[in-house]
Amino acid sequence: MSWLQERRQFVKALLSNPAAVGAVAPSGAALAAAITETIQPQGGKVLELGCGTGVFTREMLRKGIAPSSLVLVEQDSEMSSSLRTQFPEAAVLQVSAQDLSRDSHPELHGIGAAICGLPLRNMSHAHHRKLLTAVFEAMHPDGAMHFFTYGVRCPISARVLEDCGLHARRVRFVPLNLPPASVYSLSRAR
Repeated sequence: MSWLQERRQFVKALLSNPAAVGAVAPSGAALAAAITETIQPQGGKVLELGCGTGVFTREMLRKGIAPSSLVLVEQDSEMSSSLRTQFPEAAVLQVSAQDLSRDSHPELHGIGAAICGLPLRNMSHAHHRKLLTAVFEAMHPDGAMHFFTYGVRCPISARVLEDCGLHARRVRFVPLNLPPASVYSLSRAR
């Protein structure tokens, strides 16, 4: 996908549903490198939530993740269609991330890590609980979910983290993104 096509697709999605996009520009290369930093090619399948134009997906492929190891979740129909075209070997699910379950989506078996590009600051505590429950039920016990935020603190409340048995840790600040972003890692509390 060309730079111009990516921007057009992003703007169209932003104008049709700004709360679901939650950004002013597609994520940049520096953020893609930071959020995928710990993803290993032999770590099992990778679940990516809110793939958008596929910037994080392309970075994972660049790092050696097999396309067949990717489970891409994108609710927007045009973006889902574009992901299927760009990444034909990946499993692309056009579904709300909160509605994921291994019962209805067998592709979720064997998830070793998750990347989240969803606008978590725009979601309610109830949505956070439902999303985190679905992701961590699908993931190996030692798996982690990596996400970013433009805010100054973790967008998931301490109460929700505690209820879900999770621990959040800020792992990187990315000043070379528009806007600057922080990357967090979520894992099960020990």
